Amino acid sequence: MTAGPLAGVKVIEFAGIGPAPMCAMLLADLGATVLRLDKAGPPTAGMKRPLKYNLVLRNRHSITVDLKSAEGIAFAMELAKDADAIIEGFRPGTMEKLGLGPEAFAKINPGLVYGRMTGWGQDGPYAKMAGHDLNYIALTGALHAIGRKGQAPTPPLNLVGDYGGGSLYLAFGLVSAILSARTTGLGQVVDAAMVDGAASLMTSFFGLHAGSLHSTERGTNILDSGAPYYDTYECADGKYLAVAPIEEKFRAIFFKRLGLDAAEFDNGQAGQEKMRASIASALKTRPQAEWVAHFDGTDACVAPVLSMEEAPRHAHNMARKTFIDVDGIVQPAPAPRFSVTPAATPTPPKPADHDVPAALSNWGMSGEQIEKWLSHTQTGQNKP
Repeated sequence: MTAGPLAGVKVIEFAGIGPAPMCAMLLADLGATVLRLDKAGPPTAGMKRPLKYNLVLRNRHSITVDLKSAEGIAFAMELAKDADAIIEGFRPGTMEKLGLGPEAFAKINPGLVYGRMTGWGQDGPYAKMAGHDLNYIALTGALHAIGRKGQAPTPPLNLVGDYGGGSLYLAFGLVSAILSARTTGLGQVVDAAMVDGAASLMTSFFGLHAGSLHSTERGTNILDSGAPYYDTYECADGKYLAVAPIEEKFRAIFFKRLGLDAAEFDNGQAGQEKMRASIASALKTRPQAEWVAHFDGTDACVAPVLSMEEAPRHAHNMARKTFIDVDGIVQPAPAPRFSVTPAATPTPPKPADHDVPAALSNWGMSGEQIEKWLSHTQTGQNKP
């Protein structure tokens, strides 16, 4: 039996790039049976990499399907009869042109949830335009808010748009709609747009801004490096510490451990600049490891800034098994954690058509249905 709280949930993933595969991974990590329908040939978009390093493809089977053929469309429809949800991440109208839009699936499975992942959304002036993470978060105010004073906005990897505003919101939307469908018997379309998700992530800051508590000038607010007690500082060995004692009681601990007198620094600009310079000067006197040992076990809110090589080896991450090794590839473990239905150890990414009979059997197809599909493909060598 599949482990995880989503065991028994079936999801069809129409192969795409970016946030859609990440969403599928999140569901599969938590036990959903996800079947990826892939295109023939090499990928035409996205970052090229060996399959074993494309970790968002873990935990599921992939089958090559020609969605421009009658057989491919019929096969997708057959799968959908037993599916709880669909994930697709194409431009609006693409699936409809293939005859695979929400209305077509609703006719054969009224309870099916149809998840649509786009940057701009299914409608609006930009809906038909191409774009990437940076474009989407630029439109929401998020990108403008990230960066240091006097400097250009800083791209925050593709964490805010693709994965935070995209993958996570689509996964949340799909699970919510599946719960609704199990109560009402009716599926629905989940329109997950990265502009909407990124804007939602900015909710708190829009509230602060409305109350004149957060300036639109980058690097002048508490959480954007404007506060000297919420920033990164270089140590003697060139490595960095993340310093974040926002509350006064925690700052008192930080200053005491650092050997500084908090009373020396007022809240004016000169006082804050003096505080920043004093913290920087003090932290530059020892290497990172010594400071970590010095602050460990306190409420000073100090942590080492770790690289991707270092993070899996940190004692806290090791104790919690935050990172795991799967076939020699160190990667983040499934999250979050569940006390009664824990997730299983992920399986590595599989090439398309790795084991079609097993994939379709796991889906619930009969031997006759599997044989019928194999007879229409070039994967006959995978027959049992």
